[in-house]
Amino acid sequence: MRRREFITLLWGAMAASSAAVRAQQSEPTRRVGILIPYAEGDAEGREVIAALRRGLEDLGWVQGRNVQLNIRWAAGDPGKARDLARELIGTAPDVIVPSSNLVTTIMVQETRTIPIVFILVGDPVGSGYVASMARPGGNATGFAVLENAIAGKWVETLHEIAPRVRRVGFILHPETPANVGLLHAAEPAAPSGVEVVPLGVHNTAEIERAITAFATEPNGGLIAAPHAVTFANRDVIVELASRFRLPTVYAFRTFAVGGGLVSYGTNPIEMWRQGASYVDRVLKGAKPADLPAQFPTTYELVVNRKTAKALGLDIPPSLLARADEVID
Repeated sequence: MRRREFITLLWGAMAASSAAVRAQQSEPTRRVGILIPYAEGDAEGREVIAALRRGLEDLGWVQGRNVQLNIRWAAGDPGKARDLARELIGTAPDVIVPSSNLVTTIMVQETRTIPIVFILVGDPVGSGYVASMARPGGNATGFAVLENAIAGKWVETLHEIAPRVRRVGFILHPETPANVGLLHAAEPAAPSGVEVVPLGVHNTAEIERAITAFATEPNGGLIAAPHAVTFANRDVIVELASRFRLPTVYAFRTFAVGGGLVSYGTNPIEMWRQGASYVDRVLKGAKPADLPAQFPTTYELVVNRKTAKALGLDIPPSLLARADEVID
């Protein structure tokens, strides 16, 4: 290669590299506000944030380069959640990502203009977040935690693993439409001779009182509906269920891993990874009104065989065969 041609190519490469650096430096940093019901430092809370971050990185959004994630931890406290929602709105984010009905309800009350991508909420239509799943119509869309019909599966699973149960205490937040919808789906699924008893709770003290009172009568079992309050008190519920020897079905794997008998529901980590796809689309100009809200397409069954033994239960082979995970 002639010297003149080499120099020309060299200068061209340097100019292209310089232009790329300037473009990267001038690329605006987008702001994503995140409000979740976990306590700060909660292990699963860190995992879901990591899943969102990985999902965004796969789509070209890198923390500190072209996106800034501003995370707030509500710890299942409604008052704290509202204060943090207003704080996040004050940072003028390009999109807000709330999780749980507790947090999402507050967020949609506080802003009707900033795009919202919710993750793991119950009954988005009945809760007033979207006009319909196919056509959200407002400033919010996202991913539902489950469909109401799954509550019937919880009752069936509890009866299969603990056929002696005649009373099912259904732990729920009574003012949350999504939890009430699950209760109404569970009631007709109960076999003949089995009663579903609503246990409305708002905080730790009410959870302790409700389960303790329920356990005074024999042949009981529990179902814990997904809500920020039940999730924030998952260790409390699992411990009480163990103390009073109450077979219990939960909505999330983390309960079973923590000593709960069985869980059947969605995988939060996977849902948060999926949530990154909608955050990406909103940051690129899509409107939440045009992005259909989505139900989960898969559910996972997790059985804790050690807990079953402690409760004196023999897990049917058919249930073990269906399990996605068995904890020994």
